[in-house]
Amino acid sequence: MIDTRAQIWYVAPSSSLTFVCPMPLHNRINTEQLREQIRTSRVPRTTLSFYRYINIDNPKALRNSLYRRFDELDVLGRIYVAEEGINAQASVPTERLPELREYLDSTPGLSQLRLNLAVEDDDASFFKLVIKVRPKIVADGLDDASFNPGNGGQHLDAEGFNKLAEHPDAVIVDMRNHYESEVGHFEGALTPAVDTFRESLPIVEDLLDGKQDAPVLMYCTGGIRCEKASAWFKHRGFSNVYQLDGGIINYARQVEQLGLENRFRGKNFVFDERLGESITHEVISRCHQCGTPSDRHINCANEQCHLLILQCEACAKTYRDACSQTCATFAALPAEERRELLGKNTFNGQRFPNAHYRSDMGELPLE
Repeated sequence: MIDTRAQIWYVAPSSSLTFVCPMPLHNRINTEQLREQIRTSRVPRTTLSFYRYINIDNPKALRNSLYRRFDELDVLGRIYVAEEGINAQASVPTERLPELREYLDSTPGLSQLRLNLAVEDDDASFFKLVIKVRPKIVADGLDDASFNPGNGGQHLDAEGFNKLAEHPDAVIVDMRNHYESEVGHFEGALTPAVDTFRESLPIVEDLLDGKQDAPVLMYCTGGIRCEKASAWFKHRGFSNVYQLDGGIINYARQVEQLGLENRFRGKNFVFDERLGESITHEVISRCHQCGTPSDRHINCANEQCHLLILQCEACAKTYRDACSQTCATFAALPAEERRELLGKNTFNGQRFPNAHYRSDMGELPLE
């Protein structure tokens, strides 16, 4: 739940003022070098995520302190810090996971965080450490002063979620984007065709029109989006709002550990180099190029396009990991020639919102 009462007054350690040559608090190594280091490393790593809504008085100071310690622990990932809290997706050498837990527990406001460990891991989910101070830890577009963000829906564990999902009037709502739900979702869930969380809130409200008194069961990847969404929908007049505690990741672990029915179908999309982790062995989506069953997300190999699509292995060979023949040809050009043509071509990535292919907006141009 969102804690609007607790607050961190975070002050950088005074010892940091004595540094004659402080370590740089950002990456200075070429991106491709970093990728190659992770690909060739034999160090077992654990991918995890965590978040907490809590008032932070000095996000920049906390950000810098986190960066110093995370860099020492060889933590890689993407972390957002804001006055409203922290949101992290990260990877840590498995043998150093206890040290990370110890550090977080010793940091004011961050003790006893639930670390959502990845369901599937390949030791290469992240290749660099990025920690940013943001206005919000999730871009929701909401005016927090207009409602009580701390008045969220009741948290349900996997067993409670399954039980309530059987209620004849229950409505299950996927609070993720269309490309996430396309490869995996709960049975019978509403899956809005949206590209951003901000966009989903008014659309979901329209879909729930007339169901103000029905049990509304919300879920997302790890739980963070449902914290604000459930509070918002309660503010908008929905009286029975629930959220899946820890999201799909925690649900998958609980159903396996407790031997419960798994009501999720397919793959859980994740925002790192893996682009997904299988919750079940079912493939419920299709290749955007040939239509055969596939849940393999890729970004077009043409960096000036970068369109996110589903592509089967056969089409990956045909189109050389690109979304079209045009992009495959362009990506194969010498780097200098590609730079000369920068901005002179229109690729599929510019044709779809946020460079995410949507089948409801027409067929994917393949030439």
